[in-house]
Amino acid sequence: MSIPKWVLIGAVILFSSIGIAAVVKKRGKTPSVASAPVQSPSASETPILSIPVSPKTTPLSQKKIETPFVAPLAKDDFPIIDRVFQLFTTGPSKLPIVETVNYASTVPWLKGRPAWIADYASYYNTSRHFIARSLNGKPDYFTQKVVEGKKFNVFRKDKKVNFCLLVDVSRCKMGFYYIDLDTNERVLLKTYRVGLGRLDTSKPSGTLTPLGRYSLGQRVAIYKPGVSGIYQDQKVEMIQVFGTRWIPFDQELERTTQPAKGYGLQGAPWSANPETGQFSENRATIGAYDSDGCIRLNSEDIEELFAIVLTKPTFIEIVKDFHEAKLPGVEVAAPSR
Repeated sequence: MSIPKWVLIGAVILFSSIGIAAVVKKRGKTPSVASAPVQSPSASETPILSIPVSPKTTPLSQKKIETPFVAPLAKDDFPIIDRVFQLFTTGPSKLPIVETVNYASTVPWLKGRPAWIADYASYYNTSRHFIARSLNGKPDYFTQKVVEGKKFNVFRKDKKVNFCLLVDVSRCKMGFYYIDLDTNERVLLKTYRVGLGRLDTSKPSGTLTPLGRYSLGQRVAIYKPGVSGIYQDQKVEMIQVFGTRWIPFDQELERTTQPAKGYGLQGAPWSANPETGQFSENRATIGAYDSDGCIRLNSEDIEELFAIVLTKPTFIEIVKDFHEAKLPGVEVAAPSR
C-alpha cells in the first residue's frame, strides 16, 4: 500500500475520534440556569402550594356553629359552692330560712277536712316540688306519699326571702343566692354551669343572651316526652326545645339590653334517636354558646331551681363578668342555726 493511501486512512480515523469525543462531552455537560429555557405554566398546570393561607374572617354572628363553642376556663374563676341540700335536710345543718314540720292531717289553720301536701305548700308558701324532695330525701319532685308524723322542710313564714341568680357570660357560670331581707344578708347557695346564646359580636354581651336585671315570671312549664306544643309556628315535642322545665323572664328591672319577652331559664334540649325514637338530653350544650339567647341548665339543675324559686320573688342578673355585678345585700357565708 502506498504512503498517500495510509495517510488518508489515518486522517479519517483521527477526525472520527474527535467527533465522537465532542458528542460525549456535550451530553455529559450540565446546563447553567441561564442556558435553560424558562416557560410559564398555563392555568391548568399551575402547581398547588402547600403553604397555608389564612381564610377570610367571617363575623361570628354569621357563622353556623355545628359544634357548640365551649366557654374557656377563666382566671379568678367564679366561686364553686353547693349547699342547696341544706334547704331540704331536716337535720341540724339546715339553713335558717327553712323549718322542719311534722305532717299531721289535722291542723289548726284548716277546718272541715284533712290537710294534704298541697295544703301545706299553700300555707307555707313553699312549692309541692320542694316539699316532695325534702320528704323523699332525694331529688324526687313528684312522689308525695306521707304518713302522720313524717318530717319535711318548708320555708319559714316569719322570714322575708328573695332569690337571686347571677349569670357570668364570660364563664358560662351562674350563682344562686338567697337574700334575707330582714338582715340584708346574701348567701351563695350553689354555682351552676349554664349554656348561653350563640356568639354575636354585635350584641352588648357578645352573645344572643341579653345583659341586665330581669324578674322571673309565673307562667312556668313542665315538659316530658309526648307533650307537644307550638313553637315557631310548628307543632313540636316541647322537650326538644326547652328540656324538662321552663321559667320565663317577666319584666326588665335595671340596665337591660333587650325586652324580657322570649327569654328565660330552661333545661337542655332533648333529641330523639332516629332508630329507636327514644329521647335523650343534649348535655353538650351546657357550658357552651348555642341557644337563641335563653339560659340552659342540665335537667337536674333546672328541676332543682324550679322547685325552690317557684313561690318566692326571684330576679336574674346577667353580666359579662361577675366582678361587675351589683347585687343587693351583704354577702356572707351560710349562717349556722
